[in-house]
Amino acid sequence: MLKYSDYAKLDGIAAAEGIRNKEFSSTELTACAIDRALQINSSLNTIVHESFDSAREQAKWIDNNPELFKQSHVAGLPFLIKDLAEVEGIATSFGSALFKGYVSPQHSNIVAKYVEAGLPILGKTNTPEFGLTLTTEARANGPCRNPWNLDYSTGGSSGGAAAAVAAGIVPVAHASDGGGSIRIPASCCGLFGLKPSRGLTAVGDTLNESWGGMSVGHVLSRTVRDSAAFLDVIKLDQSHLYPLPTSPDSFYDSLHEPSTKDRKLRIAVQFDHPTGESIDQDCLLALRKAVELCESLGHQVVETAHPIDHGLAGRAMSRMINTYTYQSVGKRAEQLQLALEDCPVESSTLMMAKRGQTVSATAYIDARNQLIEAEQQLQNFYQQYDVILQPVLSKVPAKLGWLDMDSDDLKAYGSRFTAYSGFTALANGTGQPSMSVPMHVTESNLPVGALFTAAWGKDATLLQLAAQLESAAPWPQLADSA
Repeated sequence: MLKYSDYAKLDGIAAAEGIRNKEFSSTELTACAIDRALQINSSLNTIVHESFDSAREQAKWIDNNPELFKQSHVAGLPFLIKDLAEVEGIATSFGSALFKGYVSPQHSNIVAKYVEAGLPILGKTNTPEFGLTLTTEARANGPCRNPWNLDYSTGGSSGGAAAAVAAGIVPVAHASDGGGSIRIPASCCGLFGLKPSRGLTAVGDTLNESWGGMSVGHVLSRTVRDSAAFLDVIKLDQSHLYPLPTSPDSFYDSLHEPSTKDRKLRIAVQFDHPTGESIDQDCLLALRKAVELCESLGHQVVETAHPIDHGLAGRAMSRMINTYTYQSVGKRAEQLQLALEDCPVESSTLMMAKRGQTVSATAYIDARNQLIEAEQQLQNFYQQYDVILQPVLSKVPAKLGWLDMDSDDLKAYGSRFTAYSGFTALANGTGQPSMSVPMHVTESNLPVGALFTAAWGKDATLLQLAAQLESAAPWPQLADSA
């Protein structure tokens, strides 16, 4: 029988290989994951809807269908889904009391890909309401605690997924990113997190589900190779809603191409905040470590100015996100025969929905045009540079309660949000791939990552660079308190 001490040492690829080599079964892996969840979830609050019995049955079925192991590098691996994606037969609350009692009638498109790949689903992970903020402390489900330091935030909005991976419940968990929601929790919890290019991966069938292409799904993982293997699971072979970028036949296989080790990248680094906010010294230290590591690998790093007006792009994104927030809240309110004002949502969500209700078609098109202009400006910038290197956040992980989406003082909340963020969202508005790589741990035992962003469709470039960084300076595989 597989022991948890051995399970905890395995990344996703190693665990799946162990199944294929008959060293242990998916049933044993799933049992370890469930036991770990039962042990620590009460202190972390990472899983908000569990389906342990169903996962056990799925694992047994997978063990009895070995053909699955030929279709995927990750078949048999126990897995968790963020509570913004629907899993048939499991409660989905979207982090909100507005969806209390709602049970998904079918899988979302990305979840269907995971199920087809042979992943037993243990349940749903904690997220802020509708994924709308940078910490995971929804009023409906309670705060998720960082395994590195329980008084601090996991980041958001994929905070539950990050906590589950960092604490050793699963080696990989589903996440999504509409403004930094994969990369921010990756930074806060010492993980690797890639936001894929727009159009590369499975999304919903409506613009609202992906915020008009700003939000994409993928995973949080402890290793780069796991991220690459899971990207193979969800990448598309034909376009759906958005243009399909060129990609390798297998991102996982492309990590091992000999030519990638010899390629020297031109990296543009930016040490200042794009809208003038101050940056913590630990965040700058993580950035300097990233610069030194890249230069030690032979890459050219040049300090540059920001090529885009982040404030203008951010305001355009906010206008669009407000519109999609109103669509989500308003549709549910109509189903429940509630006035918008009477919806049981947090104060910031209600404010965003009200603002979205008033966005005209002209204003929405203007916002979209502003982001298209930003995309074109960045295309020109990427003629000179392969990668942009920045901090992930302006501050180290915040204490729980500091960024309160349900605050009575929304002006103060907005000021803190702005002071905390600023770097990640641009890649969502312009559709570029972007990743957080672990670089530093503070004296308070809090991880800090560095942000790398590339031109649209250059996901393989980022993964190959991440693999080099991981090999040259490996990071801890689990929170050191886990």
